[in-house]
Amino acid sequence: MPEFATYPSLRNKPVLVTGGASGIGAMTVAAFAEQGAKVAFLDRDADASAKVAAETGAAYAPCDLRDVAATQAAIAELASQVGDFLVLANNAARDDRHDWKDVTPEYWDERMDTNLRHMFFTMQAVAPGMISAGGGSIINLGSNSWWEAVGNFPAYATAKAAVHGLTRTMARDLGRDRIRVNTVVPGWIMTERQKELWTTPEALENHKQSQCLPDLIDPVYVARMVLFLASDDAAMCTASNYMVEAGSI
Repeated sequence: MPEFATYPSLRNKPVLVTGGASGIGAMTVAAFAEQGAKVAFLDRDADASAKVAAETGAAYAPCDLRDVAATQAAIAELASQVGDFLVLANNAARDDRHDWKDVTPEYWDERMDTNLRHMFFTMQAVAPGMISAGGGSIINLGSNSWWEAVGNFPAYATAKAAVHGLTRTMARDLGRDRIRVNTVVPGWIMTERQKELWTTPEALENHKQSQCLPDLIDPVYVARMVLFLASDDAAMCTASNYMVEAGSI
């Protein structure tokens, strides 16, 4: 097993993770909890959320992030429990496949709500507390799918491409208040969802051939990058992309 770093600057720091009940999000919640952070998370899956909370000690609120008012109310409630959030990991997303010929305006809008819009409004909700505290760190989860020109999900790929623009403009707007905003860019991460829905021996072999490194990527490595960017070790890192994709081409 790899030996991972400990970040003293994360101890007792209030942290919010969106989509924290499964996959990369659950791994991120666990990683922050192991650092001694005061972790809270949002997710609409109440059963999975309860399991993660029991395992990690994290606080959580069941929440559909597509509902902005409910999301911001849930963030305020969690902040009353753990303190104003000084770290936000904007993780929640769904990479559902869809044929471009079947996309309706309603489906397009729902995909933007699911994969992009909530990122801005969670940032808007936590930024005042970070400003009052003298700084903070926001980590948005992107995807290398659009970098690689992967097909079969045009709405998802568009939303994830837009994350980079959101990161850079908010890094400028919030930077004077010492709030750092970065994007972590995962490759094909072997979450349970990916394994259940889309992995086949042929697909895995083809993907390994496209990577510089020969190993499939465990979610823990995305979480570790998020930890670094949340910590004081990354104090001069902002407006940038941090790839966790094993050198995919």
